[in-house]
Amino acid sequence: MTARGRLSATVPDLLRKRSFRRYWTGQSISLAGDQISQIALPLVAVLALHANAAQMGWLATAQLMPALLLSLPAGAWADSRAYRRRIMIVTDLARAVLIASVPLTYALGALTFTQLYAVALGIGALTVVFDVCNTVLFVSLIPAGRYIEGNALVNGSRAMSFVAGPSAGGLLVQLLTAPLALLADAVTYLASAYCLARISPVEPSAVPFAQGHFTAGLRWIFRSRVMRATFAASATVQFFNFIFHTLFVLYATTELGLSAGVLGLVLGAGAIGGLAGAALTGRLVRRIGIGPAVIVGFAAFPVPLLLVPLAGGPDTLVLGLLFLAEFGSCAGAMVVDITLGSLQTALIPHALRARVNGAYRTLTHGVRPLGALAGGALGTAVGLRPTLWVATAGAVLCLVWVLPSPVPRIRELPGPPPEPAPCAPSASASASASASPPSSG
Repeated sequence: MTARGRLSATVPDLLRKRSFRRYWTGQSISLAGDQISQIALPLVAVLALHANAAQMGWLATAQLMPALLLSLPAGAWADSRAYRRRIMIVTDLARAVLIASVPLTYALGALTFTQLYAVALGIGALTVVFDVCNTVLFVSLIPAGRYIEGNALVNGSRAMSFVAGPSAGGLLVQLLTAPLALLADAVTYLASAYCLARISPVEPSAVPFAQGHFTAGLRWIFRSRVMRATFAASATVQFFNFIFHTLFVLYATTELGLSAGVLGLVLGAGAIGGLAGAALTGRLVRRIGIGPAVIVGFAAFPVPLLLVPLAGGPDTLVLGLLFLAEFGSCAGAMVVDITLGSLQTALIPHALRARVNGAYRTLTHGVRPLGALAGGALGTAVGLRPTLWVATAGAVLCLVWVLPSPVPRIRELPGPPPEPAPCAPSASASASASASPPSSG
């Protein structure tokens, strides 16, 4: 076999398919940009506008609040649209414009907290629309039996972005200042839009609005014991994790004395654990089953972060503890994202996919702004380190929900779910139908 042939044999089969490869490339570039923005935007507030704990809480809340307010209607709207890919392209372009406005106004000396809050709110809203459409596009590109492989590739890119993004973000902040570093994120949104424009998968048909359309996804979640348990566990870990992340940059730079560059390197080096988690998840699932692997991920995600408020003493010890915390937590996050994402993808009927995702985001991501607000309030009231202890210990409570549930007993991905019966038409839809002439068919 030639060297080229041996190299080709190592490429995952899904990446040999042009449509998925282009989709994956766009996702990978955009995820790297998101990580740059994740460190650069808070640093804009801290370094350029001298934010305090409360202002950091408001900034995080502005970006997260759309998940609470818009996910449910966005999912219902996306299920009724036939061209979700085009919607995703528009949201990418709009996010590029919003994020680029920050360095522009900074260069003009006009950057304010009001603009930062508005940009964060706009990006959060557009991200909600992008993500609910993305769940439908994903199943259009991947056969039903290969969800774990597809999720592993996408989340492997996410893990790589954890390695490259924060490191690049920290270095860009030091070289260009925090606002100008955000230009890199704007470019990644443009790249994502370009890659999406070059694929044309057959998407699931649009579902017409009918009575119960908006609440169908929510009702489906509460009827499923697996979805109820995983939703409660996800909501718990998300709430406490966002208390943690709202204050982590402030804690690391002020109390631990890390520079932007060192902080970026710590986060990037620690996220090597994410790559390890993404690489090992398939093997873990084959050995212990999909349900137990979900439990392992839920445990491994929050537990290592207990080392962060524990950090103290010599600089080498502090950096070592932060590295271990990031490594272990990112590994756990990859395991739970891949396994839980694949399990939920297999469980959800196509006709309800965007609505279930929208409802799930409302219930789980919706607690993020509450966590951010709680983080800002607690950080102001009791201090940064005590608040991080509350955040890290509280996140471990996610296991209380999934351990007694059916999840630990699930060994294989379930087969395709039955499609739900159509909802009864709404009054306006019935009137419209009765006014139309019968079809000749």
